[in-house]
Amino acid sequence: MDENAPRQFLARLIADRGENYGALSRLIGRNAAYIQQFIKRGSPRRLGEEDRRLLARYFGVDEALLGAPTPDSPPHMLSDDRENSRIFPRLGDMVSIPRLSVEASAGHGALAGAEDERGTIHFDRHWLKQLGLSPETLSIIDVKGESMAPTLGNGDSIMVDRAEGADRLRDGVYVLRLDDALMVKRVSLSPKRGKAGLTISSDNPHYPTWADVAPALVDIVGRVVWSCKRLV
Repeated sequence: MDENAPRQFLARLIADRGENYGALSRLIGRNAAYIQQFIKRGSPRRLGEEDRRLLARYFGVDEALLGAPTPDSPPHMLSDDRENSRIFPRLGDMVSIPRLSVEASAGHGALAGAEDERGTIHFDRHWLKQLGLSPETLSIIDVKGESMAPTLGNGDSIMVDRAEGADRLRDGVYVLRLDDALMVKRVSLSPKRGKAGLTISSDNPHYPTWADVAPALVDIVGRVVWSCKRLV
């Protein structure tokens, strides 16, 4: 294989899927500039064995496309590649969680758009299991607005567990529909009435709170179980 082919292939993968050099570098335990230097400067010359394995698993591609040696590879590529290889914790099977092209308003409320899938984000199946989550009931959407700041900010991504709906409602942060608007809000059960009277509030004190809301007026989409905060 041409020595430049893995770099070119990885660059196309990143561009096609809208990934970020720095985030991918941190995913494999490297400094934020590692992937960019590999692609742009050719340093290191080849990806280390564990770096290659983690990236191939994340993107769901054959490791050989990222430079893994094959039976017909030149002898120097069949070595241990000690220059780059390091020991990483083994990841379990990766599962793809759909990222939907809708936004949950953390502001004054916004109408939900069409729930088309716009890519996926991969997570370790074992990690999800430890959290008691089933991949089949999870989806990822973005937050719009600042009413849930500082907990959630504009542009943050959140994982929503649709299995945690109205029948399993408890105090927490939920995505819900209220008056045809898709929102992410904190939901609290009434101390006296339980699920019969809900308080829907914002973590940002500059935004309103609705007290003693009848559950029939609220469509609970799911509970927010994970978030990724945007730093730029």
